[in-house]
Amino acid sequence: MNFLDKMKNRYTVKKYNPQGKISEEHIAALQQILNLSPSSINSQPWNFIFVNDHSKVKNQLAEASFWNKEKVLESSHLIVFQVLKNPEDFEKQIEGVLPEGSVNYYKNFVKPKGEDGIKSWLKHQVYLSLGVLLSACADMGIDSTPMEGIEPEKYDAVLNNEKYETLFAVAIGERDEADTNQPKFNPKKRLNAEKVIVEA
Repeated sequence: MNFLDKMKNRYTVKKYNPQGKISEEHIAALQQILNLSPSSINSQPWNFIFVNDHSKVKNQLAEASFWNKEKVLESSHLIVFQVLKNPEDFEKQIEGVLPEGSVNYYKNFVKPKGEDGIKSWLKHQVYLSLGVLLSACADMGIDSTPMEGIEPEKYDAVLNNEKYETLFAVAIGERDEADTNQPKFNPKKRLNAEKVIVEA
């Protein structure tokens, strides 16, 4: 199956098979793939926390996941995507690491936007890594559910990661064969390509 067919087959899982576990090899591969995610000027302002099914942390995070609680509990793993809280910490991270041109880009084009603008830019980089993860999962035959329907502040309290704050999470695992959201029961609906893809 080529990548296009795999993307046609992927969907946002609504119900997981609790017995479906992702292998350690696949988890290790996903971790490396996330580490290779692209970001503007190679900024990498992120942190990825992999929470496995045997962790009591997973239960605590499920309680802070609104209607996504069951997905968190029944998935194989939960991946929490975080971003650096303070621009000052980001500036320390890139000084002496990124090329001068990249640092100058940040100083001249991002920093003048002020703290809110900087934080927005940093969050955008983390969302780039989400696209990479979902594509990798599709390619590897791993089912996934991206979730903004969580309580980030409560996630932060559980994870206690001082320099980072939670943006969203992704449950991964194996779909329940009765999940009614899968394409064979609920065909994908997308805007016509002619409306959103234009050649200029």
